Amino acid sequence: MATIVGICGSLRSGSFNMMLLRAVAASAPQGTIEIASIRDIPLYDGDLEASAGIPEAVQRLKDAIAKADGLLIVTPEYNNSMPGVLKNTIDWLSRPPADIERVFRGRPVAIIGATPGQGGTRLSQAAWLPVIRTLGMLPCFESLIMISGAAKIFDASGAIVDEATRDRVRRFTEGFARFAAAHAPNGRT
Repeated sequence: MATIVGICGSLRSGSFNMMLLRAVAASAPQGTIEIASIRDIPLYDGDLEASAGIPEAVQRLKDAIAKADGLLIVTPEYNNSMPGVLKNTIDWLSRPPADIERVFRGRPVAIIGATPGQGGTRLSQAAWLPVIRTLGMLPCFESLIMISGAAKIFDASGAIVDEATRDRVRRFTEGFARFAAAHAPNGRT
């Protein structure tokens, strides 16, 4: 069974993207998806890195991703692109550059997202492609999840109320877990 670290690019408590990440985790076999928080990651600052090293929250997330078979990025779309807080996280995770090999290179990755608007996070997901290519990750394009009109898809508790979306999320989760297991770096699974 694959192990996948999932991160959400929104810090908002009522985030549709966190609801989506929780729905993916709930549709996976127990222990497949570990939801990791990016809340405690500071703004990237080269002076901070030089004086204090890698912050503890960053190191914990780097270690979790390095041990996992895959990374799931659940991204909102802000101003037709990726959210700054999530890009900041990836920037920290790639420091120092020597750690890119351990944390990212060859690691299966999937990008999904939800939005109350009509774009389905299409532009944000596309904006991530040069980043994952630069880091040498292995993208999974087996099943795309770009949820539009998220306010009608999730109820107040965060459950998916649309049966077709629930089925798409389940199929995505199964497919990405298979992909991550089949392409795990260093044949770990």
